[in-house]
Amino acid sequence: MDIRQLRYFIAIVEEQQISAAAERLHISQPPLSQHLKAMEQELDAKLIERNGRFFEVTEAGKTLYKYALQMNQLMAEAQSEVREIGNGNSGTLKVGVNTLSVSKLSDVLQQFTQLYPNVTYKIQQNESAHLCQLVRERHVELAFIRLPLELEDFSVVHLYTEPFYFITAQKRVFQTKEISLSDINNESLILPSTEGLGLHYLIWEAFSRQQIQPTIISECSDITLLLKLVEAHFGTAIVPETVLRQHYLSNIYAYKIDSSALTSSIGLIWLKNHYLSKTAQNFVDLFKLNGLH
Repeated sequence: MDIRQLRYFIAIVEEQQISAAAERLHISQPPLSQHLKAMEQELDAKLIERNGRFFEVTEAGKTLYKYALQMNQLMAEAQSEVREIGNGNSGTLKVGVNTLSVSKLSDVLQQFTQLYPNVTYKIQQNESAHLCQLVRERHVELAFIRLPLELEDFSVVHLYTEPFYFITAQKRVFQTKEISLSDINNESLILPSTEGLGLHYLIWEAFSRQQIQPTIISECSDITLLLKLVEAHFGTAIVPETVLRQHYLSNIYAYKIDSSALTSSIGLIWLKNHYLSKTAQNFVDLFKLNGLH
């Protein structure tokens, strides 16, 4: 069997009539019937049973149909990828983004659109660990994640390492320019993200390394809401520098935390030893060109 015969079989199954399938394929009925007979002889299995005017697909036929769809899809993907090898001027850029990963992403996307106006985009936002899984399953090609994570399966471009800030609605006086975690261990903290994930885990781990038990009054995975809670004196918070860049904090004071105590790295990843489309490669190159690595 070849891919053409499999496509013929897909049409026969979906149209349920040789005549309708032949019309869909723009061929005459006799050659199509011959192809069906040849496939049944090669496989030594009955694929189609007549039932009045229409066909019924046998169990063997249903199995072949399932694989035929998969092979047809693989062939389509192969053709698409081969066409993209030229220059990546078209296609879809599928990228995953951590909630607070890259403050300049919109600027780079705008530059990329100017360079490649025919490219379309699929952007998914999620936690870093889930983004890794989306890359493994090929739902997205690239992902911006917050480290550290297990990345043996991935190629990684380190973008930058950012500090964290303690934010509060009430002005404070600290003895040093960069504050320590012990300076704020009695503060009523709202932690971003949720327990065991992302920023929540990084902050808890930093306190744990110094054997400090922080006072946690709330978790909040919505950064905009978290900032409003801080502004309303509900509590204080620890956030990465990206938050300060992305939000205007008119009634909130920010104090940088000692980088030796708490930092976070941002990386751009894709699946190692797998095909990376030219469109995705062009996007990686643009990030490197912008000096965000």
